[in-house]
Amino acid sequence: QVQLVESGGGLVQAGGSLKLSCAASGGTFSRYVMGWFRQAPGKEREFVATCNWSGRITYYSDSVKGRFTTSRDTAENTVYLQMNSLKPEDTAVYYCAADVTLTRLSTSWTTYDYWGQGTQVTVSS
Repeated sequence: QVQLVESGGGLVQAGGSLKLSCAASGGTFSRYVMGWFRQAPGKEREFVATCNWSGRITYYSDSVKGRFTTSRDTAENTVYLQMNSLKPEDTAVYYCAADVTLTRLSTSWTTYDYWGQGTQVTVSS
């Protein structure tokens, strides 16, 4: 059973930065595609970023491209989401997810098998 625990959320002013962490346990982290999603109140869960097992291949949604960067530390079983130039519209609960069955990147939340509990990010204007 894979467990994912996010941390690093909080309140920040527009233009500021936050770095989210997602610590994995209970599985073979180095094999998994990892993804980040977010969900704002009243909205559907939205893809943010994903990276392959090594972290060398990444893909981002258009809304965060150039501002957010995902990376992973295999030795620490942790994936990160560095968020810069934050905007009020980035306000949401952010989730990390692990895809343990596929090796290709996916932007669909339905392909991910395990999820963290989420961490709140609030960007004030």
